[in-house]
Amino acid sequence: MNRLLRIIRYLWATPASTVGLLLAGAALCLGATCRVVDGVVEVAGGRFSRVFPLLPRFFRFEAITFGHVIIGIDHSLLAHLRTHEHVHVRQYERWGILFIPLYLASSALQLLRGRHPYLHNRFEREAFAKSETPPAGLHAAAGKTDADA
Repeated sequence: MNRLLRIIRYLWATPASTVGLLLAGAALCLGATCRVVDGVVEVAGGRFSRVFPLLPRFFRFEAITFGHVIIGIDHSLLAHLRTHEHVHVRQYERWGILFIPLYLASSALQLLRGRHPYLHNRFEREAFAKSETPPAGLHAAAGKTDADA
């Protein structure tokens, strides 16, 4: 039964994983490397990390998850953020392709409320709450928002 449930979860997240695999392909063309950790494809490194500073501030990220694919700046950072990003993998397994519009709607709602669209996003807050290690970089500011909740 567990195997059947795992297959169903992977299938339910497949549309988002497909988006992730397309982005992973672009990253691999830029020299990134690929690893599979706990059934999740992780892609990072290479010249891919040099693209980040060129992106508009709104589109910059340390790591991003699409279904069962996580794309990050480098593998050491992914190791640090793994628990957080794997919460997002579980969210995709729960919500399927609906996760993307729900995530965006949560960010929009927070923005309308005058709150930070990333740090107060309900899905990010769940991921921060379940992370064993405080995240690095942009993620580190999330710990400062508890009083704002």
